[in-house]
Amino acid sequence: MYKASTITFSGINKLALPALISGIAEPLLSLTDTAIVGNIDQNPTQALAAVGIAGSFISALVWILAQTRSAVSATISRYLGKRSLHEIADLPAQIMLINLALSIVICLVTLFFSVEIFQLYNAEGALLAETVSYYKIRALGYPMTLFVFTAFGVFRGLQNTFWPMVISISGALINVVLDLVLVFGIEGLVAPMQVAGAAWASVISQVIMAVLALVILLKKTPFNLRFSWPFNKEIPNVLSISFNLIIRALALNVALYLANSYATSYGAHYIAAQTIAFQIWLFFAFFIDGYSSVGNIVSGKLLGEQHYQKMWLLSIKLSKYSVVVSFLLVFVCAIFYRQIGMLFSEEYRVLEAFYHIFWMVLLMQPINAVAFVFDGIFKGLAEAATLRNLLLVATFLGFIPVLLIADYYQLKLVGIWLAFTVWMLLRAGILVVKFRRNYLFKNP
Repeated sequence: MYKASTITFSGINKLALPALISGIAEPLLSLTDTAIVGNIDQNPTQALAAVGIAGSFISALVWILAQTRSAVSATISRYLGKRSLHEIADLPAQIMLINLALSIVICLVTLFFSVEIFQLYNAEGALLAETVSYYKIRALGYPMTLFVFTAFGVFRGLQNTFWPMVISISGALINVVLDLVLVFGIEGLVAPMQVAGAAWASVISQVIMAVLALVILLKKTPFNLRFSWPFNKEIPNVLSISFNLIIRALALNVALYLANSYATSYGAHYIAAQTIAFQIWLFFAFFIDGYSSVGNIVSGKLLGEQHYQKMWLLSIKLSKYSVVVSFLLVFVCAIFYRQIGMLFSEEYRVLEAFYHIFWMVLLMQPINAVAFVFDGIFKGLAEAATLRNLLLVATFLGFIPVLLIADYYQLKLVGIWLAFTVWMLLRAGILVVKFRRNYLFKNP
């Protein structure tokens, strides 16, 4: 368990490194799908575009539905700091039941309206059909994904990032193997399933991760999953935090939806290039998010202990470490700039569009590092309203105006990533100013 009294490099990295490995496993699944699907024999550009469009919507829904992870983590870490975990012994089971019901409803509704949903992304004809086909399989994994995210919230609240790492690595490795087997097939044993194979690989790996999370949660935490009535006193607070974070996630996904919608309208090779660029951006985000997770985990405990000055010290150290990691990522990608694109596609027009904007993705990384660290800290402090308002401002007063102006001047993908840059600058700057004002000089 992390000790609040010693905010050291080794102490931070003891939590950050497993969280980092755990964090990159999820985007690694998407990157694997993107790389493998982009290299199939039949219509690779269309297949890559279909996975990109459906993947964007899936990411949007998962981010929205998974906000209870941060709420659960913040609540458990606060009670851990107060040494009162017994007061919330029934909370995880109740939250998981609520999430399970919600995920089933979302799955059924989106399956019923799947054609209409992806028409909003400007998909049509064969691209629309392939996108819907891929999504109808992937949607089956929603309940398992949400269960795993909630379990991760419990582990993080207990200051444990090791078990999420074990579960995530297991899921990622299984997904890679299944991707290769189901997409390309094994002669004489398994018929090639193309894009559908990538979808089934993801669903099967999600089921296995859910089973692992269930077993470890029951064996390694003080909580059980026996539902009890009435609801715990913290349920209204957790749901309130979750609701504000859901509004935040909706604002966030407005930006992601518009980016993919505009990219699709520019042509199949543009949305294919956008898919590659965004999956790499997402991989970097989760990579850097290892330190953000420490902020999320430790800040709630420090709040429960009323160690406000240590919270500020924590934010400084986490920012420094995450910025260093971001520069290392940029350096490696700059060296292998062209080779990275070739991992995902051999289509000349796709690669040309990708190389035209990849440098923007790289230059954003130090900004992202600071934004994600303070985002994690504010989640740990349960300041969901602040995060909600910030994303509304960044999206509707930053991202959208820049995107519309860039589209008017026909900047295409460059305009989309210029809008993302402004979006992240606002997210980083506002949180730093607000945290300094609220906590730097606060006394217990």
